[in-house]
Amino acid sequence: MIFFFDYSIEDFPNFKHCPFIYFPLYQEWYLEHGNGWNNFKGLTWKATHNKELDKIYNFFGFFKGWNTRRKIEYISDAKKEIIHIFTPRTDIVQKGTGLISEMRSSADIIVGVHIRRGDYEVWNNGKFYYSLSQYYTFMQKIQALYSTQKVAFFISSNEKVQLDYFAKCNCFLQEKSESPILDLYTLSLCDRIIGPFSTFSRWASFYGEKPLCFLKDIDQNFTEESFSPIVDYFHFANGKEIQNW
Repeated sequence: MIFFFDYSIEDFPNFKHCPFIYFPLYQEWYLEHGNGWNNFKGLTWKATHNKELDKIYNFFGFFKGWNTRRKIEYISDAKKEIIHIFTPRTDIVQKGTGLISEMRSSADIIVGVHIRRGDYEVWNNGKFYYSLSQYYTFMQKIQALYSTQKVAFFISSNEKVQLDYFAKCNCFLQEKSESPILDLYTLSLCDRIIGPFSTFSRWASFYGEKPLCFLKDIDQNFTEESFSPIVDYFHFANGKEIQNW
């Protein structure tokens, strides 16, 4: 039983209608008309960021999903069901696969680039906040790594990005993206993924079983061994552990 969620639930019909998951506060008419989602989002924040309410939740046996991310013992067995539950809406899948298909007509390898700025300017003292010129440098290094292949880049960002900025790279993005889930799903279809430490690119790698490389330093260089798929929140398939930032 899940009490608090946000509007992205509408992007995952299998999750929304899962027979063993119940959303007692989901009222379709109220949430989809007027200012319903905004009001509910405000309620969610207040209810999940309150130390006094946490005591009540604990007393009745409720818990926050974020606090269970270290519980990994069932993930491999449940992976197939997890993928099914979190398959996006049909239109999102079609748009994602459509763009990747278009990119493959002119590329041998597609690299997803997760550009996360905004809140990362202050998070962790800006440790993983990179300028667009630095992202461009990362992309050019990737091109050098795969110099014998035609490389195309899918750009996923939490801000509007002009592709002209990356003039010497073959870049694409989702036009008129109504939902970040479209970017997330498209990222999961790429052959390789790069980006700063983030649950966003981590999920794309886990869902699509695609090799990911975190951007740790502006002077970072890449080899094929730099990439590995995510198998759970804190581990790559190659055994490397991810620090809990």
